[in-house]
This record gives sequence, structure tokens and C-alpha cells, in this order.
Amino acid sequence: MSEAAIAKKAEIVKQTVELLNNAESAIVVDYRGLSVAEITDLRKQLRDADVHMHVIKNKVLDRAVEGTDYEDLRDTFVGPTAVAFSDEDPIAPAKILKKFADDHDQLSIKGGFIEKEVKTLDEINTFATMPGRDELLSMLASALSDPMRKIARAVKAVADKENEAA
Repeated sequence: MSEAAIAKKAEIVKQTVELLNNAESAIVVDYRGLSVAEITDLRKQLRDADVHMHVIKNKVLDRAVEGTDYEDLRDTFVGPTAVAFSDEDPIAPAKILKKFADDHDQLSIKGGFIEKEVKTLDEINTFATMPGRDELLSMLASALSDPMRKIARAVKAVADKENEAA
């Protein structure tokens, strides 16, 4: 093998290491059996959530996780492998891929990490069913505003009662 080819492969491994290190989460999937239209639809859904999916050779992934906290993922690098990376929302890839896998039997989640920690398939599925960041913020805002509304109503009732008495 020529030195140029070796250097090119080393650069690809280096780029994959950077993707893994910069990601808050990465979910490994087997996409075998999906049509081009289905993969395009999946990529669009992921892109809309600022998640990027890359098809990466298993040997490259194997070398990229060597000596890292992600070595437990090596068992998932079998067959056609794509990895969905998210740098911001750690749950977004799991949510989108789980929903897509529920609708398309050909897509299967093999493993991954969330918030820099390797998770089991059960844990990934649990995260995928949790409300997202925006939903949680909405729930928090609603929970915080409810007591304020009650206080406002009580103050208004006292003021109305004092006005009637006067």
C-alpha cells in the first residue's frame, strides 16, 4: 500500500475521531434494506434537527474508538453501518432514529453513546421516548406559571372584596 493511501486512511480515521469527540451523542444503525428515498427522508429529518448521519467503514470506526471510552461500541461495527452524530441535543438522534425504525423495519439501532457515555439498547430506547429539551422547558414554564396565576387570582379576589366593602 502506498504512503499516500496510508496517509489518506489515517486522515479519515482522524476526522472520525474528531466527530466522536465533538459529539454529545452518536447512534450506530444498520440501514440495510432501506431504499434511497427512505434514506434521503431519514437524512432530511436528522438534518432538520442538526444531526448528521455518516456511513463509515467498520474498520475506520474500529480504529477511531481504539483507546477511548467508546471501545464498547466495537461489537456494533458489523455489516452496513451508519452513525448519527449530534453536537447539541444529545437525545435528538435517538428520538428520530427510534421513530424512523418503528415505521421502517429495515432500520435497526445497534448501539451508541449519549452525553459521552456508552448506552445499552434499552437505555437508548428509554432516552428516545423521553420528552425533548423544548418539551421539558415548556412543561417547566407551565409548572412555574401555574402557582403565579393562583397568587394573582388570590390577590385580585382580596382587592375585589376590599372594593366591594368600601
